[in-house]
Amino acid sequence: MNILVTGANGQLGNEMRIISKNSEDNYIFTDVNQVEGLETIYLDITNLEAIRKMVVDNKIDAIVNCAAWTNVDGAEDPEKYALVEKLNATAPENLAKAMKEVDGWLVQISTDYVFGKEPYNTPCKEDQKGTPTGVYGATKLLGEQKIMATGCKYMILRTAWLYSEFGKNFCKTMLNLTATKPQLKVVFDQAGTPTYAYDLATAIVAALKKPVAGVYHYSNEGVCSWYDFTKMIAEYAGQTSCDIQPCHSNEFPSPVTRPSYSVLDKTKIKETFGIKIPYWTESLKICINNLKKA
Repeated sequence: MNILVTGANGQLGNEMRIISKNSEDNYIFTDVNQVEGLETIYLDITNLEAIRKMVVDNKIDAIVNCAAWTNVDGAEDPEKYALVEKLNATAPENLAKAMKEVDGWLVQISTDYVFGKEPYNTPCKEDQKGTPTGVYGATKLLGEQKIMATGCKYMILRTAWLYSEFGKNFCKTMLNLTATKPQLKVVFDQAGTPTYAYDLATAIVAALKKPVAGVYHYSNEGVCSWYDFTKMIAEYAGQTSCDIQPCHSNEFPSPVTRPSYSVLDKTKIKETFGIKIPYWTESLKICINNLKKA
């Protein structure tokens, strides 16, 4: 199988690189950003003709789209809206059109931020109505809808609170802050589940072995607040000098209201692909140990 990975120099893309080394499939890694030491082919996914050429020339069977605009606050800037929609909705539609033409698969990474407006306290299922609270979630939901409308073979994987050893993410930020600040306030009134990007990449590879079209949810198992997440990050890193205190979301004014509860129900992906999902603290421990070694 020839698999094209977009956004290959981001968190998930880098984990896909690691997993691909032990794969029988042929992976091609693309991005608009070039990183020294990483073999990356330039591909602008807002350019449909460029995608078509890449797919045909390399006989691509599946695309894993790891590229997106992910700056949630930045997406609220009116001057950025057109770009956010282009990256999160039009670009996935382009990928879907190109794969439809060769009868291939598109794996689209989406987000728990497609939910959030309606108050609820049970894990979100795949068929639950999307109620995004901001531009980021709205454009990601639009991207899902545009993919479905093309009629291509797709697997949409919604995930949440992604972190890894790569790039900028909450885990790495909190490792730094808990090591350098005497006190830290972290919100406790937003509940969700951290997702280790390596685990998500493993699930994607498993799903591609026997693909079944549909929308799926994937995060690690369990539930916590950002405060709980931070406490465990500091504990596993052995950083005990920082006084970590819980606080309310309104103590950190933001241009967008984040979901107060966005735990994802993962029953469907587990039953469809026979995937065993690690508990969030187990994966966090692995990531922090890797970061310590780096």
